[in-house]
Amino acid sequence: MEKEENILGTEKIGKLIKKFSIPCIISLLVNSLYNIVDQIFIGQGVGYLGNGATNVVFPITMICLAFSLMLGDGASSYLSLKLGEKKKEEAAKGVGNGLLLATIISIILCVASLIFLPQLLNLFGCTDNLREYAIQYGRIIVIGLPFMMIGTSLNSIIRADGSPKYSMMSMVAGAVLNTILDPIFIFVFKMGVEGAAIATVFSQFVTFALNARYIKKFKSIEINKETLKLKASVGKKVATLGISSFITQMSFVVVVAFENNLLAKYGAESKFGSEIPITVLRNCYEN
Repeated sequence: MEKEENILGTEKIGKLIKKFSIPCIISLLVNSLYNIVDQIFIGQGVGYLGNGATNVVFPITMICLAFSLMLGDGASSYLSLKLGEKKKEEAAKGVGNGLLLATIISIILCVASLIFLPQLLNLFGCTDNLREYAIQYGRIIVIGLPFMMIGTSLNSIIRADGSPKYSMMSMVAGAVLNTILDPIFIFVFKMGVEGAAIATVFSQFVTFALNARYIKKFKSIEINKETLKLKASVGKKVATLGISSFITQMSFVVVVAFENNLLAKYGAESKFGSEIPITVLRNCYEN
């Protein structure tokens, strides 16, 4: 079946800005709700130690987000470039390679995070008082990393395919579900930080499932077994196109890790202790 022309190559610039910018802004705002909602309900149901624990787990999520954005933004850029050159088959190979790499890397990071979770938490400023909560929360969160990473990569690609509203709605669905499930797991089932983590992972899975469903509905390309064969030159180009997104996110990880460790060390010398400054730092980032 002949795929339709991508509107990015035919529509007026003004209309494109309006069509893409508004859903993108809403998506960014909605994405921030995951962490904000978790912090609100964890603070009420567990206390500030639960909030601080999520802070030291947060950099792990950000590292995975860096890879998913690198591959998602890179694949979407590759898609746009090749469609501009009227090379739809090459465009499909770029998307296929981006998704395949996102899948492989997400599984590797998931397994590595599960094995080395205590060491990673230490690296990101975890204190003795936060450790139990951080491990409980982190073990569940890292299990859901493949869903989060692949879903995030797909979000960028779906927008590049000319469906920014679909991308937005999949994120909104996950965020709304997370808002509903958080109080249920935390207060009704009395699951504490583990409940918050389960709610987050389940919501991320819903976003992933909706985005994965779109693969069969691509407007401008067709994904098949051939396009999903890993090709070094294509994968390298996709990663290169998305490297700026990776560097931006990883810079944030370095800053958070550095500040967490400073607060853990020097906060212990204050009347507040280490945990309250770490908790406040996370809330400042999110608000």
